[in-house]
Amino acid sequence: MLQKSENKPNIVLIMPDQLRPDFLGCYGANFIQTPNIDKLAQQGLQFNRALSPSPICIPARASLLTGHNALSTGVLTNNYWLRPDHEDCGLLSFTSTLLENGYHTEGIGKMHFIPWDQEAGFSHRWIAEDKRHIHIQDDYADYLAAQGLRKLAGTEEPNYREGRMASVSPIPLEHQVDVWVGDRSVEFIKDCPDDRPYFLWVAFPGPHDPYNPPAEILDSMCPAEDFPFSIPGTVDSQTFQRGFIQAHLNGSAQADFREFPELAKQTIRRHYAALVQIIDHQVGRILSAIEEQDSERETLIFFTSDHGDFLGDFDMVGKALFHESSSRIPLIAKGTPYQVGHSRSLVSLTDLYATILSQAGIKMMAQDSVAIPTKPDQQTRKNIMGATGAGLMWCNERWKLSRYKNGLSTLFDVEADPLEQNNLLLDPDFADIRNQMEAELTKSLMEGLVQGHQEKSYPYMTLTPDHAGHHRNWQRPYPANTWNKSEEMKANWGKAGMPV
Repeated sequence: MLQKSENKPNIVLIMPDQLRPDFLGCYGANFIQTPNIDKLAQQGLQFNRALSPSPICIPARASLLTGHNALSTGVLTNNYWLRPDHEDCGLLSFTSTLLENGYHTEGIGKMHFIPWDQEAGFSHRWIAEDKRHIHIQDDYADYLAAQGLRKLAGTEEPNYREGRMASVSPIPLEHQVDVWVGDRSVEFIKDCPDDRPYFLWVAFPGPHDPYNPPAEILDSMCPAEDFPFSIPGTVDSQTFQRGFIQAHLNGSAQADFREFPELAKQTIRRHYAALVQIIDHQVGRILSAIEEQDSERETLIFFTSDHGDFLGDFDMVGKALFHESSSRIPLIAKGTPYQVGHSRSLVSLTDLYATILSQAGIKMMAQDSVAIPTKPDQQTRKNIMGATGAGLMWCNERWKLSRYKNGLSTLFDVEADPLEQNNLLLDPDFADIRNQMEAELTKSLMEGLVQGHQEKSYPYMTLTPDHAGHHRNWQRPYPANTWNKSEEMKANWGKAGMPV
């Protein structure tokens, strides 16, 4: 698989955690200043219909890393991760593939891998894990200790409980985790050798909750009352309320949402926006460092997020459901061959797998990944299948069908009803659309399940009389992908009794 690295582009993936697009100026926000991300959008191709098919941190990253949907990876909640031998099982990570093909692969920030310090195809990592995981002794924890500081639980920060996770961080701005990620990224870009191309994954831990900007940034924001109102809850969304409240009362959040007035939601949005502005400044520094690079290689830049955040919409915060607030993500691509403009084409977070590898000149197939369009009017996929521990989703550019394990099912026309207030599932006027989407979802569900068990397959025996499996003491190769890893093994599989 190894290919020459001459003339291959550098590739930079910038991915904040839990960033919804409507909190960026380029996506229409007029209550926040994000000039650097906006500039990137002006210079590249901005996708306005990008979705995270599994809007939870770890499932989203497992699918992005492998190009397989959550049914195929088996990672449906934050309590799961890829099996240790996933590469042998056919779930190849794009980072390992880039590394094998001559790239230096650098990971900076939050990857949310399990274990958190695994290499996962990276040549080197600077690690700053999830903001709630304060006990992880990562590189950022070491940095804080050298400054006489430490990670803080949200409950240790001013106003955390009263603000429902909207607190004020006592850590000075220059030592904030997203600034630290920006510092390490700029240092890497300035110091990296030019003898081979690099892939840099910049993974900001913010603006994920706790919504805890330092006071100096928060004080520069407009009042909470000036932030947009939340999307109203519905009879359907209320079916998730009890679980949402209990999960935040008893889980790592330790926050009480039994009462959630509109001003509290706007306060959360104000704190969240402050965190976004910190990230925007770091993006500007990274873009400047790339522009100042003395290199003949082009640098391709992709900007996205793993999922969104309700921020009070439907009386919730966080993610995990298939509403637009939770599953819609920003996506910007800059560099050859991406034309400048706006695209309404449907794209999935998993599509970055095929996109990054194809731009590196590597042809790879993945179960749920196609390279994103390069032109505003181009379309590369028609549907997205979503899966989490909460349920399943099937959508196209206009319609979204969701089936949840709590019994709720919804059908939304996201063009006519972008706030998802009118569930059309039982409306007889839309029965044909519902039936068609249910059939498509079932087909995709079965395909994902089959792909997710490929490691259990074996070379078929019935029509191959010289197959070793016809003889005693044959050992079935497992995982199945080991069958294809050795030419010697393939050559010997037909010898009587030959274990492979």
